Amino acid sequence: MKNIYTISTIFTLLACLYFSGCATTPQVSYQRDVHPILVDKCIDCHTPPYGEGFRRSGLIMESYESLMEGSIYGPVVVPGDSKTSPLNMQIEGRAGDLSEQLKNRNMPITEHEIEVLRLWVEQGAKNN
Repeated sequence: MKNIYTISTIFTLLACLYFSGCATTPQVSYQRDVHPILVDKCIDCHTPPYGEGFRRSGLIMESYESLMEGSIYGPVVVPGDSKTSPLNMQIEGRAGDLSEQLKNRNMPITEHEIEVLRLWVEQGAKNN
């Protein structure tokens, strides 16, 4: 009977630690984590006046502020919702022809980079 009590106590302690936030995903930083990805993979096409992505969409990715302004089609980041955020849809290959254009540019984005951008958006797309 004593062994059951000990196992139950350990399970309860682990559950408390998990639900208290000790086992949460680390906070993604725009400056440290996201901006370097955008500079490496996106900024060449999304810089005015000659970047093709800028000319087609009006999207500038030079800074947090310009990214959050969006494109001529509207916002590209939906804070808290990576499923409907056009940025995430594009890089994850869920944007149809736009995603194909990205693939054809030999600008491979890694699974890790995709996950960083997804987490950043899910965590509220903060300028941190």
